[in-house]
Amino acid sequence: MTPSSHAAPADPSANCTESARRWTLVVAVIGSGMAFVDGTIVNVALPAIQRAMQATSADAQWVMESYALLLSALLLVGGVLGDRFGRRRVFAVGAVVFTLASLACAASPGIVALIVARGAQGLGAALLVPGSLSLLTSAYPKERRGRAIGTWSAFSGVTAAIGPVLGGFLVEHFSWHWAFLINLPLGIALVAICQWRVPESKGADAGRVDVLGAVLATLGLAGVVYALIEAPQLGWLAPAVVGAAAVGVVALVAFVVVERRVASPMLPLGLFRDRNFAGANLLTLLLYASLGGSMFFVPLNLIQVQGYGATGAGASLLPFIVIMFLLSRVSGRLVDLVGARLPLVVGPIIAAAGFALYAVPGVGGSYWTTFFPAATVLGLGMSITIAPLTTTVMNALDPTLAGTASGVNNAMSRVAGLIAIAVFGVLLTHGFDAALKHSLADMHLPRESVETILAQKAKLAGIELPPGAEAAKRVVDASFVAGFRQVMILSTVLALLSALTAALMIRDRPKA
Repeated sequence: MTPSSHAAPADPSANCTESARRWTLVVAVIGSGMAFVDGTIVNVALPAIQRAMQATSADAQWVMESYALLLSALLLVGGVLGDRFGRRRVFAVGAVVFTLASLACAASPGIVALIVARGAQGLGAALLVPGSLSLLTSAYPKERRGRAIGTWSAFSGVTAAIGPVLGGFLVEHFSWHWAFLINLPLGIALVAICQWRVPESKGADAGRVDVLGAVLATLGLAGVVYALIEAPQLGWLAPAVVGAAAVGVVALVAFVVVERRVASPMLPLGLFRDRNFAGANLLTLLLYASLGGSMFFVPLNLIQVQGYGATGAGASLLPFIVIMFLLSRVSGRLVDLVGARLPLVVGPIIAAAGFALYAVPGVGGSYWTTFFPAATVLGLGMSITIAPLTTTVMNALDPTLAGTASGVNNAMSRVAGLIAIAVFGVLLTHGFDAALKHSLADMHLPRESVETILAQKAKLAGIELPPGAEAAKRVVDASFVAGFRQVMILSTVLALLSALTAALMIRDRPKA
């Protein structure tokens, strides 16, 4: 893949052998799969972590958000670093950092240590995720890239969906620590294959690393997310909340100003002049906000409200796994046959129907008539969407900007999930509190039960009640479902807006 000393090929895939392409695909799947799995596997482990560490719902959100924060803010830096210093080299460094941080997560003695270690995992993932796609784009010529990305998205989607099943089994039969230890053998194998089988590649001269932009992005996102997560407990006018929000907004405004003026920005705003690139990233922001925000709360509903075991909660996404595996490669070929616009309109509409179905179940009922239809329809919608979306992003720009394009798009998806978890948490907490207050007033529960519920209100459905308090448990469960439905309705609206974005902004370019 390295250009000759005489003339650099227009397409960096020209000097890549078929064997190297196959190994690059394997590495891309494992690397992105590790980062994706860690997002989904921890979701299922959160109820056990919350119970073991006596954590509030805000603490549980921070276990997810510390990872998502560093990943979101530094993804763009990861893509640029790969283009400048070597995609394989930066990718391997990310794998090492991610693996060591996973070990630190497993060994965490308390919730604060776990949150810090999760942030370190996010740093490693910020180097892994954009590297996986940029390596793939550098290895395959443009006419074969759609199929390769379809294969990548199929297997990456499968690994992401297997995460809850595997995580649930490990949590239920061993402990939550194993949800992180599973990354160790994967990380070791990834580094070995990467060093021995994957050729190095670089992009265009990426210039200097935008350190100021990275600091401002991290500070801005951290301030906004802190305000959103802590406001339901501290109050919207609490000095810490107001101060964090102000710092976050100012930092984000400063980030935009800096990116417009710095010589080598981590977010080149000029890239968004391309209509397809801008439309695909806006679609990503909307659709992944609905997906990331809502899927954070599904395992909590299944385990804490519906009474599923951790394995059962993870297995509830098996329809999603099968559909993603069967259809992602096909949808990758759709780009070559019908273009990207049609699947990018149809896919999010179907996904919206899946989110709407998640809002239907109450407490109890058979899985096959409650959560199975929702998981199936959502899987179908996302399978139709992911490969055409990724292909549109990567084909919109020159291959020498593969790392930057991948970083921008992945950052959009991660920022979407980061903000959505915080916003959806506010929405669910508000719905939970309103329903709980109304139910407690109507049911005339014993005073001791009411005091126990109110003292643990910050745990939402994780409230621990004494044996025999079935009436109080029903009140808590029904209140959580009321807030959960509001989250799913918002997810449905966001998915429909993403379909509208594709219809208005994505244009199929004529084939050469």
